[in-house]
Amino acid sequence: MTLVVFSGELDKALATFNIANAAAAMGMEVTMFFTFWGLNVVRKNRGLSKPKDFMRRMLGWMNPGGAATLKLSKLNMMGIGTRMMKGLMKQERMPSLQELISMAAAQGVHFIACTTSINMMGLTEEDFIPEVKEFAGAAAFLGEARQGHVNLFI
Repeated sequence: MTLVVFSGELDKALATFNIANAAAAMGMEVTMFFTFWGLNVVRKNRGLSKPKDFMRRMLGWMNPGGAATLKLSKLNMMGIGTRMMKGLMKQERMPSLQELISMAAAQGVHFIACTTSINMMGLTEEDFIPEVKEFAGAAAFLGEARQGHVNLFI
């Protein structure tokens, strides 16, 4: 299974990692390709590199990144909706996004960060969580997708 993670929104990231973890638990090989705003899901929360040009610094300021900072795609309501969702998840003993990421890595899910998007946004490999082991372009994803029986774009 291959998953393109294009969105950096909490609800979409949760759904993506639920699918990835379920597939891995069923014995499927899973590759997740993080690109554009999806890179925010697997960025570190703090200590990012400082881009040299103004445009990339602005992108970094507008997109702080990190699984803990993602907002809901709908009903965010200046953060209230996101806090409510996280509270409900905790109340129902559902794993957080950070826990889902760790679970996926422990099950052998393969994380690839898109180098084209990384360069465009002024990021470096050091800006990503340790679970991201590979940095490659679209051709690497397509090589994986060609062999996949399930390919999803989220």
